[in-house]
Amino acid sequence: MSSIHDVATWEPLLHLVRASHADRLAAPGGCVTGQIGHGSWSVPVHRPRPAPGRAAQVEDMQDEFTAVQRVQAALKADGAADVSFMVETAADGRTLLHLVDRGPAVETGFTSPYLGALLLVEGAVPEPWRRLPEAVPGAAPALSADPALLERTLRERLPDAVGATEAEIAEAEARLGVTLPEELKALYRVTRARWQDWGDDYEAADRVGDAVGCELFSLDGLYVADAESRPCPWQFAAKDAVVTAPDAAVQGLVGSPGWIVFGDNGGGDRVALDLTPGPGGHTGQVIMIDHERTIGASLRADSLTDMVVNRRDDWYTRREQESPVVARVNVRALDSVEAAAHPDLEVLGIGVWDGEPIGLAPVVGLPRLRTLSAYPGTLADPLEIAGLTGLEYLSLGPDEWRALLDAGAVPRGLSAASITVHGERHPLPVLDLANELLALWDRPLITRTVIEL
Repeated sequence: MSSIHDVATWEPLLHLVRASHADRLAAPGGCVTGQIGHGSWSVPVHRPRPAPGRAAQVEDMQDEFTAVQRVQAALKADGAADVSFMVETAADGRTLLHLVDRGPAVETGFTSPYLGALLLVEGAVPEPWRRLPEAVPGAAPALSADPALLERTLRERLPDAVGATEAEIAEAEARLGVTLPEELKALYRVTRARWQDWGDDYEAADRVGDAVGCELFSLDGLYVADAESRPCPWQFAAKDAVVTAPDAAVQGLVGSPGWIVFGDNGGGDRVALDLTPGPGGHTGQVIMIDHERTIGASLRADSLTDMVVNRRDDWYTRREQESPVVARVNVRALDSVEAAAHPDLEVLGIGVWDGEPIGLAPVVGLPRLRTLSAYPGTLADPLEIAGLTGLEYLSLGPDEWRALLDAGAVPRGLSAASITVHGERHPLPVLDLANELLALWDRPLITRTVIEL
């Protein structure tokens, strides 16, 4: 028996849960849910309010911390990443603890223990994560690109720096599988930015950062920011789209084999040279990859020389323009599916709606529609989904999924799916519904262990 399944592992937490939800658990059918991982948790425990004028202290929540840590230790011992749980009062009055193992075919959910996306096709990724950069005829380096000037400037600013040898540069190129631009070679010929060269001298590292204009990665730390380097759960990624305006300097990609990351701005945003610019950009321009976004990048400088010599440090995330590629129908956006219908439409989201249920006929047959997300109860006839033959991702409420399953009309071209739950709903039927969907693709099922307390 795994330690995560031992009653003793859960006793301290269950004591807190029962005390926090005595009324709910007093009647048959009452349940509370939670989730615990190695670095975070969401547990249904009431935390004490601090005294007026005093901030919450660790000791105020020590019982919760201690109880959660016991479960985390069991997760570590079992080699498990996390666990979802439900405490319920059965019809016969027994208290039951349900431990849910999502398995390899289900992503982590964000409202425990409801699930993230069901991965129906192993290894599949959303369309934006498959998109490669488009060729831009005539793309060339900016006039400001000047490797010799860049190297002279850096040697003046960093006279004692240890530079990389040609062999070390060639080794980095072999590791990355790409030829480094001449400007980047010039930079690393001046400093290879290795800690051992600075002898743990933080001021030396700061001097390099000031000279270059970013926290410079070592030559060994260079990496290619392709789509795989920017992972995102299906339930969010499937609602993104690659859109590049005709005058954009940077292509609106998740990542590119031509984005070579060489630094950081100190706040988690990556600094990269872009070898696959947009129609209005230059080969070798400097871009910023915002860590708070999952798609796109912003222009910082036309060239590395321009950034270093002229100390360019201003950049902004380009405001997204209206595009027919992604459409949202709800009380604050588009007022009909007809308004969303367009040959370029890829993503249709139907949100909170206070009108008559919505029909999907206007978007049937659209050649690029790949994602449909519909708030529970908004669709007039879920079976219209059968006419959306290009879907790779579908997010619906439990009742809509039930209708598709009963009619044998679940689109078989799906790569991933989500069950959207709002309001109070017992988790177990949702888990059973998820297993029905997984079984259609012969994927590993969600398992549940029940412990009587």
